Amino acid sequence: MALITSEQVIRWLERFAGLVAENKDYLTQLDAAIGDADHGANMDRGFKAVLAKKSELEGKDITTALKTVAMTLLSTVGGASGPLYGTFFLQASMAVGGKSEITPEEFGALLEKSLAGILQRGKAAVGEKTMVDALQPAVETYQATLKSGKPFAEALVAASNAAEKGMESTVPLLAKKGRASYLGERSIGHQDPGATSVNLLFRAARETLT
Repeated sequence: MALITSEQVIRWLERFAGLVAENKDYLTQLDAAIGDADHGANMDRGFKAVLAKKSELEGKDITTALKTVAMTLLSTVGGASGPLYGTFFLQASMAVGGKSEITPEEFGALLEKSLAGILQRGKAAVGEKTMVDALQPAVETYQATLKSGKPFAEALVAASNAAEKGMESTVPLLAKKGRASYLGERSIGHQDPGATSVNLLFRAARETLT
């Protein structure tokens, strides 16, 4: 059976940080159209701070690693993305129970708990042009693929594909939450930056966890 180790989780976080850095200007450009023009810069600052703590994370269990990420993001990232991604990783840490290795099923439970935390914190639903439009389909697709008996790697690919479709689905939507909602119909035609960073999160998972 495939097991996800704490080392792989750290690699996942590193890869996500790298993708955020590579796409910082793009994320900011997306946010400039419908938000505060700071999503890319905020996320990059937060994950650079996470990378600076890599030596503290190595050798630690998955719970400790994810909680450290959550606390780092909450203390360094402004705007909406800090509290939301902080919530994601904090809830993820609470789902793991101090383990250094988890099964694909336990990773699914981690994703579900993280999604529930985001839904509670942001009070958003699919169709409202937020990160939930990419996150919820990705989590649901991962779980459905795994429960159908497919291998872990296939479930990660399916989740990543669902996140990408969810991200793309935000373009024609009318924003109903956050700063973008103030624009009304002018928010239509723009891709949501939060959904875009979620797509990068699942792309990183697909590339590092198997």
